[in-house]
Amino acid sequence: MKPLNYAILKYFTTVKEASADNVIEALKGEYGSFKALQKKAVINALMTAEANGLIEETRFEMDKNGELVVYYHAHEEGAATINKYIKD
Repeated sequence: MKPLNYAILKYFTTVKEASADNVIEALKGEYGSFKALQKKAVINALMTAEANGLIEETRFEMDKNGELVVYYHAHEEGAATINKYIKD
């Protein structure tokens, strides 16, 4: 099993775009018992990955509860870097 942050990054190499909620939903089967698989921690991981140039923001919207939802994707260079250093 990969560390959670690695799994989050690898997830972005398999989807067109995703939000923190999408990441949590996708990873909860394998990582559901991890304390860090909470929205605030996942958002922090996504913002860190964005700051490091591995993913980029694609769009944002307000959800039904009035919360901002930010979507990200791994651009070509970011996905290549993720796949180079994090093997399946």
